[in-house]
Amino acid sequence: MNQSTLKKQLAKLNPGGLRWFDSVGSTNDEALAWATEGAKDFSLVVADEQTHGRGRLDRKWFTPKGSAIAMSLILRPSAPMRPHLSRTVGLAALSISDACLTLGLSPKIKWPNDILLGGKKVAGILVETVWSGGEADSLIIGMGINTSRESLPPVESLRFPATSLEDELGHAPKREEFIFLTLEALAKWRNQMDGDGFIEAWQERLAFRGEVVQIRAGDDERISGILDGLDSDGSLRVRDEHDKIVSVRFGDVSLRPSA
Repeated sequence: MNQSTLKKQLAKLNPGGLRWFDSVGSTNDEALAWATEGAKDFSLVVADEQTHGRGRLDRKWFTPKGSAIAMSLILRPSAPMRPHLSRTVGLAALSISDACLTLGLSPKIKWPNDILLGGKKVAGILVETVWSGGEADSLIIGMGINTSRESLPPVESLRFPATSLEDELGHAPKREEFIFLTLEALAKWRNQMDGDGFIEAWQERLAFRGEVVQIRAGDDERISGILDGLDSDGSLRVRDEHDKIVSVRFGDVSLRPSA
């Protein structure tokens, strides 16, 4: 993949702009800067290598040259989107999982921001916001997807088992084609963010749904119960040992199936 092949692949989607880097510290940092400079809606930053990529809670994201997808999409929220910005991570998760489904895979969404294949993490999402006063001026949706085996970090550094599209398919798909599939799906789901069907689709793909899970919300708080589903804002619903529904919102939350 290079700038020319990617631009050709994305032509049908008519992106607001495209910035390609052979190597960059963080695509989200580049997208945040570009957004403040007036980048158009649906502008995209893509890098062949990311040297200081980050995930949620400033965790490092491993992106060696030529082995993965590191991209950040800039969205300018439309009026129908604004009441539902808390659903943005679900927008990205549904889009990546749709791309996996197109390839014949069976993805699950590990709430709030990971995509699993065969119970192992293949992709992560980081959503950041550029504010103008009290209004969200733009959303930066960072997506990291392991395409080849070389994209996987050392096993000893993993917080959760990892896999790649190559491991699951038996071959590594062309990265520009997977980017196209993801963004094509994102453009579709974006127009449905304000509907009940959006939450229903997200909920249907949840990993560990109906299973007993343990959630760490901060350093001290521990929540254990059956993963029930999602609230309308994308918060996680867990049924505790007293049969009470507890809502877990976005933040310092780690989810693991209970042993």
